[in-house]
Amino acid sequence: MLYRPVTIGSAVQPLSLDGNIFLAPVAGYSDRSFRSICVDCGASFTYTEMVSAEALVRRSDKTHVIMRRAQNERLYAVQIFGSNPETISRAVAIVLDATECSCLDINCGCPVPKIVKTGAGSALIRNPDKLHDVVSAAVAAAQGRVPVTVKIRSGWDVHEMTWKEAAGAALDAGVSAITIHPRTRAQGYEGKADWNIIAALVEFVAGRVPVFGSGDLFTPEDARDMLLQTGCDAVMFARGAMGNPFIFTETTALLKTGSYSNVSSAARIAAGFKELQLLTSDVGEERACKEMRKRFCAYTKGIAGGAELRNRLVHAATIAEYNDIVRAYV
Repeated sequence: MLYRPVTIGSAVQPLSLDGNIFLAPVAGYSDRSFRSICVDCGASFTYTEMVSAEALVRRSDKTHVIMRRAQNERLYAVQIFGSNPETISRAVAIVLDATECSCLDINCGCPVPKIVKTGAGSALIRNPDKLHDVVSAAVAAAQGRVPVTVKIRSGWDVHEMTWKEAAGAALDAGVSAITIHPRTRAQGYEGKADWNIIAALVEFVAGRVPVFGSGDLFTPEDARDMLLQTGCDAVMFARGAMGNPFIFTETTALLKTGSYSNVSSAARIAAGFKELQLLTSDVGEERACKEMRKRFCAYTKGIAGGAELRNRLVHAATIAEYNDIVRAYV
């Protein structure tokens, strides 16, 4: 079956997941309010926004907010980034003491210049030795309490396709799973993701650890096709889930039964409003209402009258105003 359980980690203390449809770590989106909605919609596993190891070591309060578990999250992963093994080691210890996370993921794929220039993110796939040292430090610091995984890209650019070297370094360091986004750092999020690289990674890993695929997953059919074409163990929705947490419901149905039903516009708006309420509980009404402007715009894509609705939503400043604006759609 395409929808199947996934096990991450050793036989001594494995992390067992019921399904293989994941929410990726997405900066500015995958906070615990949105993750909670995705869990309600059937996400098998969720990841926090990436957290700076340096900020953790400096005891930044903001990082601890990012790492909090959603009330309905039974299992979740905290993703961290950094380039200094000693800092990574200290950060891992902080994460494990401060959270109830089930897994630690090391970001070795972020293409954002401010991350890369520190030697973190995609810079690590250009330097497999450094990647090995960073992951080794994380694995040692975790002390078997939770599995350590990595997320990589296909390479720095078309002239430096280093995914195999990066994956080999991660395996040698004791990683428990590898996620690959098959675009280069130079591509960013442009162009087409090369799923053939996911298939090649599956072959290279040869069952030693699970492989998770990411990139160009915007429909349930995309998830089905990635699983079929690459043989990866799980798929990870990122941009495809923004404003559409129901993609987890639909994908699960498609993989299990071969078909799915589209979700109504009213249900989409209701989910957005629930997310607003959850986010308000975490960060306060003023900040939540500002943040939800872009998220509601995503929720309303494709619905009748959506353009007019979005024009009103981008000015909403209170929950009452959001309620007045969306009342006709719920």
